[in-house]
Amino acid sequence: MENLHLSEESLKSEIAQARAAAAIADASEPRAHSAYYDPNAGRIVIELRNGASFLVPPELVQGLAGASLDDLTQVEVTPSGAGLHWEKLDIDMSIPALMVGIFGTKAWMAELGSRGGSTTSTAKATAARKNGKRGGRPRKTAQKV
Repeated sequence: MENLHLSEESLKSEIAQARAAAAIADASEPRAHSAYYDPNAGRIVIELRNGASFLVPPELVQGLAGASLDDLTQVEVTPSGAGLHWEKLDIDMSIPALMVGIFGTKAWMAELGSRGGSTTSTAKATAARKNGKRGGRPRKTAQKV
């Protein structure tokens, strides 16, 4: 078994490296100042340290779909501001991930995608009938620049 004991010098070095990495992340990634659930909008409101706000529908976030109003209002910002936490639901989400549209695991994201593809509308049905008369969905063509 490996010796996992660190010398005081190497421990101080590792702490300094971690602090430097945290400072870079704080300067380059979005950090939350506060977060709350707005029942009127039906959205989780994330207020960033830079003054911007970001809204997320809870039904998109893995584990929050179908959560009660009480559960949704129990959102906490992590001490670093890099994430959101729901203690009772045992859910943690990264602010940068949410902002780029990552709402859960790959499997969850695949399910969201399949739900979106199965959505029906009059416009979608009309387009499908029109394309069917032409022999199916139009092929993608390379665009000339």
